[in-house]
Amino acid sequence: MRLYEGIIPTLAEEMARVLADEEELLEVEPRYISELTLDIEAVLKEYVRMERDIYNRARDISAEQGGRGGNVHKIKNRLARERNFKVGEESLEYIVRQLIEAFFHSSFVEEVYGEDIDLRKAITPVLKKHMVGKEEKLDEEVRSKIKNLKEGSAAWDIEYQNVMARIKRTQKIE
Repeated sequence: MRLYEGIIPTLAEEMARVLADEEELLEVEPRYISELTLDIEAVLKEYVRMERDIYNRARDISAEQGGRGGNVHKIKNRLARERNFKVGEESLEYIVRQLIEAFFHSSFVEEVYGEDIDLRKAITPVLKKHMVGKEEKLDEEVRSKIKNLKEGSAAWDIEYQNVMARIKRTQKIE
């Protein structure tokens, strides 16, 4: 699963609305909903920043090793473990934990009434909707544009990456 920086404002706004509407979870004065949204955005942007930092460091290490030290993905996973940071499938749970922690420290949340499990039940569907749904839609769109190439071929792999990068740029995702 991947969190794209371009969807963070929409995701944060929806999450703040969901949490504020569930009165038994968080108590937030209506005038502070926009501030809660900014708090959520800050957590999500920090996650994206850390993930990008780890990826760039993994790429640098791989290049220093002349490409022999294992692929970037393995190095990225190792660096993430060393920093107690979660990537890939574990990212969703990590982000949820970070958000819940932020609610307890936010000066715009009057009171946290919900148990962690109830907060997770409210937060997780919103994250999944934006994280998983976005990946699938991007993949579908890319595949529809390169269906003339044989999947698995070198040309297909290269074109897939190029089209994905172009779509992300045009949609201002990354």
